Amino acid sequence: MFSSSQEEHCAPSKDPVKYGELVVLGYNGSLPNGDRGRRKSRFALYRRTKANGVKPSTVHILNTPQASKAVNCKGQHSISYTLSRNHTVVVEYCHDKDTDMFQIGRSTESPIDFVVTDTVAGGQEGEETPITQSTISRFACRVVCERVPPFTARIYAAGFDSSKNIFLGEKAAKWKNPDGHMDGLTTNGVLVMHPKGGFTEESKPGVWREISVCGDVYTLRETRSAQTPGKLVEHESNILQDGSLVDLCGATLLWRTAEGLFHTPTQKHLEALRQEINAGRPQCPVGLNTLAFPSMQRSRALSSLEEKQPWVYLSCGHVHGYHNWGHRSEQDANAQRECPMCRMVGPYVPLWLGCEPAFYVDTGAPTHAFVPCGHVCSEKSVKYWAEIPLPHGTHAFHAACPFCATQLGLTKGFAKLIFQGPVD
Repeated sequence: MFSSSQEEHCAPSKDPVKYGELVVLGYNGSLPNGDRGRRKSRFALYRRTKANGVKPSTVHILNTPQASKAVNCKGQHSISYTLSRNHTVVVEYCHDKDTDMFQIGRSTESPIDFVVTDTVAGGQEGEETPITQSTISRFACRVVCERVPPFTARIYAAGFDSSKNIFLGEKAAKWKNPDGHMDGLTTNGVLVMHPKGGFTEESKPGVWREISVCGDVYTLRETRSAQTPGKLVEHESNILQDGSLVDLCGATLLWRTAEGLFHTPTQKHLEALRQEINAGRPQCPVGLNTLAFPSMQRSRALSSLEEKQPWVYLSCGHVHGYHNWGHRSEQDANAQRECPMCRMVGPYVPLWLGCEPAFYVDTGAPTHAFVPCGHVCSEKSVKYWAEIPLPHGTHAFHAACPFCATQLGLTKGFAKLIFQGPVD
């Protein structure tokens, strides 16, 4: 089912040109049950051996369903805008030798290069958790990259299906622009946010916008699937930049450029930081036993807790080993615990290292933890993500941990960790 034929088309050749990577928020370096074929937590876009991009060419205005069927059966890419039962505008697309196209969606059919399913917050339930009804479109969006420098990547709502068609039915939001070309929005929309100042410790959140089927930028609709589009934002574009976020209503993707990824920490660097913390032999201030962060492999899998696992009191940041006292709540043993060091009361959770390098805005030491999940990364990275409002459901926005998608605390999104060194 998860054939990797698409992967081969854009697999690195002897001298690969990498356009960038799309990384799904909510996963700590891989899917809970492992990456398989086109279904994985990150997808690298390489220049294809042969260009597969398309661009608009002929426009047909048709007055019978049979005529529109005849145009769609020609084997060319096309977008159909159904205005009424007897009025359809079909825009044919022809081959574009200057671009590569990559398609993202929930469908496992062959036109989809990167299969994305709904992200379950918390990341522990595993990818087989049944989603009652997915809100991610089967053919959600497409990214089109220019094959020559600077390899500009643009995003468009909707993807072409197995018949090379995009259908916008009667109920979809669609319209004719002043210049005469048709455009529209998908049911739940494709939202994009470009951070101000790129993806660095200095950058600030941008404004969430909606991208149309033809790549224009609009303000958000009143509700996610409203039939009336927002207002056209003329001075903004659909060009992805390092750190741009793409929301598919059920999963949010982070775009990292090849240049941006060059400055992120490597897995080797993160492992060296883990070993450095462990080499300092941090101790539980009460039990005086040595603590150690589990290996990156175990942290990725969120597997069973280890004996030396560090735990933290989130209200104060004091790091301990696990112990069984200080309960303040009968229902949830770890929801309200009193810190033996400073007597502050709050959640008590295990600490896990953030293993997905693409989510780090710098290469700093892992000194802070997200609240309430306990994922650990650099100070600048936690501060960055704590400020980013991510779409949640069909109309809410809230900050979340990029490693597990857990909603961050409203009053406190992260905590500085206080380790105690060895007493000897």
